[in-house]
Amino acid sequence: MTRIEKIQAKLREQELDALLLTSDTNIRYACQFPITDGAAVVTQSGAWLLTDSRYIEAAAAKAVGVQVVMFSQEKDLSVWAKELLDGCEKIGAEEDRLAWGLWKKWEEKLGKSLQPAEKILSELRTVKEPEEIAHMVAAQRIAEAAFTEILKLIRPGLRETDLAAELTYRMMLLGGEGNSFDPITVSGPNTSLPHGVPTDREIQNGDFVTLDFGTIRDGYHSDMTRTVAVGHATEEMRRVYETVLKAQLAGIAAARAGVTGAEVHSAGAKVIADAGYGAYFGHGFGHSVGLEIHEDPRASMKNKKPLPAGAVITAEPGIYLPGRFGVRIEDMIRITPDGAENLTLAPKELIVLE
Repeated sequence: MTRIEKIQAKLREQELDALLLTSDTNIRYACQFPITDGAAVVTQSGAWLLTDSRYIEAAAAKAVGVQVVMFSQEKDLSVWAKELLDGCEKIGAEEDRLAWGLWKKWEEKLGKSLQPAEKILSELRTVKEPEEIAHMVAAQRIAEAAFTEILKLIRPGLRETDLAAELTYRMMLLGGEGNSFDPITVSGPNTSLPHGVPTDREIQNGDFVTLDFGTIRDGYHSDMTRTVAVGHATEEMRRVYETVLKAQLAGIAAARAGVTGAEVHSAGAKVIADAGYGAYFGHGFGHSVGLEIHEDPRASMKNKKPLPAGAVITAEPGIYLPGRFGVRIEDMIRITPDGAENLTLAPKELIVLE
């Protein structure tokens, strides 16, 4: 089934006549073509991508499962949508992505009420198709190659901001389409900040350096974290590092289809708690990745639902000792009926840069 056909099947299941998509990400998912202004209309028997003159030629050639329609000043987006939705009464829309003011404007322009239907797309997007996984793996390989190159540059005196710039440059040079998010390249005491922002601090001998980064390929994101030591690592630094690694491996070992996100999180968190660092691990074990860097399902204590086969989630436990140092190790894994396939190939043993 095409993605449009999957959406149409969901419409029939939920007794909706149509679905109006207005967010760039969900439009891209449904039509397999990116636009930054427009909409998609999916009914039980048809589907249309509404775009303007900037995208019309490319969309006509590349969009999948839809008829491509060009709106203009003479016949704008809402007029086309109203015409295509003529005869449809139960129309779903994206309640989590469409601001309330815009929601009301769409209802006014269509002359009909909209119903919450975000779940249709969020559920479909949890299970990645082989093509989607291939794009994420390609992005991950680029990130890993950049990491290998960047290790040669990490030394005392290098600023955190310079490290972030070099990492971004090298991922782009290797074929990335842009950062999955602003890279986290922090050192020394700044590594105790899980989402620390790079500063002008210069790396020093004896520091941990944490690098959390990713790139994009064909619209799909990668995400990885590695923590390395510069010059030397103390016994305590090594103990914390090994604890985080064991926690990550425990969570990955627990992950498989049918297991809840909370159970995966608990498997990793227990290792950290048993080592006496439970108070220093405050975030979830992982999150899903795809067209967005943070998607559902989550591997966190809040997710009591079974993980589906085909989901791709991160495995990223950490220990953060305030004002001193922190360690995080992150891979991407694909959930299967029998376990988890690790999509990340970068080594995880502690690297001490001499």
